[in-house]
Amino acid sequence: MITPLLFGSLGFWEITLIVLAIILLFGGKKIPELMKGLGKGVKSFKEGMKDVEDDVKEIKKDIESDK
Repeated sequence: MITPLLFGSLGFWEITLIVLAIILLFGGKKIPELMKGLGKGVKSFKEGMKDVEDDVKEIKKDIESDK
């Protein structure tokens, strides 16, 4: 059986147990709010990474034009 790299060596039952524990801790109503916040965080991180990549490309371009 091939396990995805994201979960490493976690099996089906371990993942199920973790999900159930999260549901018990936060309740069914809070989970959508948590996922929405997580999605916004990931989106913000990706935008930040894109900005950094654009800055690096611009600096490279400036360095090459100075030569």
